[in-house]
Amino acid sequence: MEYDLRYLRSVARTYPTIAAASTEIINLQAIMNLPKGTEHFLTDIHGEYEQFRHVLKNGSGSVRRKIDEEFGNTLSSKDKKSLATLIYYPEQKLDVILSEEDNPEDFYKITLHRLIKILRRVTSKYTSSKVRKAMPKEFAYIIEELIHEKTEVTDKEAYYNSIINTIIRIGRADAFIIALSQLIQRLVIDHLHIVGDIFDRGPGAHIIMDTLLDYHSVDIQWGNHDIVWMGAASGHRACIANVIRLSAKYGNLNVLEEGYGINLIPLARFAMEVYKNDPCDCFDITYAKDDYNENDLELDKRMHKAIAVIQFKLEGQIIKEHPDFLMDKRLLLDKMELEEGTVTIGRKKYVLSDTNFPTINPEDPYALSEEEKAIMDRLHVAFMSCGKLQQHVRFLFAKGSLYKVYNGNLLFHGCIPLNEDGSFRKVNIGGKKFSGKGLYDILEYWARKGYFAKDDAEHHEEKAFGQDIMWFIWSNENSPVYGKEKMATFERYFLKDKEAQSEKKDFYYQLIDKDEIVDKICEDFHLDPACAHIINGHMPVEIKKGESPVRCHGRVLIIDGGFSKAYQSKTGIAGYTLTYNSYGLRLVSHEPFETVEAAILKESDIHSETVVVENMAARRLVADTDIGKQLKENIRELEALLNAYYEGLIPEGK
Repeated sequence: MEYDLRYLRSVARTYPTIAAASTEIINLQAIMNLPKGTEHFLTDIHGEYEQFRHVLKNGSGSVRRKIDEEFGNTLSSKDKKSLATLIYYPEQKLDVILSEEDNPEDFYKITLHRLIKILRRVTSKYTSSKVRKAMPKEFAYIIEELIHEKTEVTDKEAYYNSIINTIIRIGRADAFIIALSQLIQRLVIDHLHIVGDIFDRGPGAHIIMDTLLDYHSVDIQWGNHDIVWMGAASGHRACIANVIRLSAKYGNLNVLEEGYGINLIPLARFAMEVYKNDPCDCFDITYAKDDYNENDLELDKRMHKAIAVIQFKLEGQIIKEHPDFLMDKRLLLDKMELEEGTVTIGRKKYVLSDTNFPTINPEDPYALSEEEKAIMDRLHVAFMSCGKLQQHVRFLFAKGSLYKVYNGNLLFHGCIPLNEDGSFRKVNIGGKKFSGKGLYDILEYWARKGYFAKDDAEHHEEKAFGQDIMWFIWSNENSPVYGKEKMATFERYFLKDKEAQSEKKDFYYQLIDKDEIVDKICEDFHLDPACAHIINGHMPVEIKKGESPVRCHGRVLIIDGGFSKAYQSKTGIAGYTLTYNSYGLRLVSHEPFETVEAAILKESDIHSETVVVENMAARRLVADTDIGKQLKENIRELEALLNAYYEGLIPEGK
């Protein structure tokens, strides 16, 4: 490849001499021959922040594997568990240990030596520069001295012991143990993939987002529960209603009120006035906490019903405005016969479990009442002006996308919409048909428009369409991150018929065991079918029913196994995670997480079983990764610059 001299001159500003360019080539070549870093995949976290943070700390078993590799049979299982727990929770575990320890100095010496050994092993696959950047500034020099071999020192053991003894003598041992433990956590995982659904159900999505904001290297593939929050942050009213309804349903309105500071008092007042004599039995709080105050529970049920009715009205307006969304079957408010207590869906009439809808006008059932309009106006302002929510959603847009191709693998949350014969389903978006990768691309294009486009006269129409597309992505049967024939919210609230409540999965989930289907998907995303994997979540893998997360001979990995407590009774476990290091892919199943206190005191971990999905014939190096491709290109540029220096086309600088 030839490079324009003007371009090479710009490169020369960074590398102004033959020596500088040559040194960088040598550095880059050395990096390419290091083992690839460990990738960590999590999906369907659904607000379970304690389990999420624990899995980050233990690297889905990566920390424990490093301990086993380093110490083998020289440490007992009990000592290994204690060391692992110390690395996960150094501050808290130190308090427990030191309160029981008769000889703290011996404990410090033994522990520091063990942590330094683990750190040496963890840092062996990284350049000194990368390790240095990750080090806490306070201890950077000391850590470098301890993890690097000092060839000029004759008595190395005495040299290292003197450093450790000084750390203990001056009272810095606790702080140093904490720093080493956090550095091990930081370096055991090189890059984190969140394969969708951070929000809803659990109590701490805002805490998870704060954690991700500070994480060293992460990408996010949006799930449908993420996109509805993104739509709400853009000001889309149907998305706002969905977000509040789900928070009410799972007893997590405090995420909105305390986590994001969104004022729900106007909704509460409205609900208590309009539904004050309504028991709202159809709107029980799922997984209500044991300490739920009875008055709060009754209020939340009324708020739950109030926002659900508003949601059905707002969604009906969108469906009527967009016949191309093909969702007319979801227009159900006008199919209710409240006097006889029934609703007609398709050709069948069902008995309604609730007929008290004082705000529904039979002449115009999808129109908001004046009070409902006022509520939504205030909620719209609250969501739009919430600084923390906007920060989190901007991060989702900056670090996220609907899919990602990374190191030869395809990551997405849901599915590729397929027809029964395995062909890509063509979906009408804005008057044109899209399928496969093209469908993902156009939906992401409009989602970004929905959030970032100016809301002025010139751009109002495209912004509004983009916001409606975010709602489409959340709930439409042709959405690749939803992937069911319908979102049966109405049926689950108001009908007892289980068949009516069922949500048929996309054909993708039936056909994904076929090699020809996987080949076709990989080719559509410009991947090599011979070595690519598809990694997605969204549909909980029900182990109890004999389902497996490993599909199509290990080519497809569906890693939603019930991270959310709401699904654990179905799945039988508490989720899957995946790690991909230089040796291959490992699928890790998890036991339910109790509490941080239990993890510290009982030294209990939650990775229960590891399955090696694929072992590499040869250890993968940085050269084999996407970063390696970029480094190779950088080397070619630098070599071209060297030639320009040698031929006198560009003069050396200083």
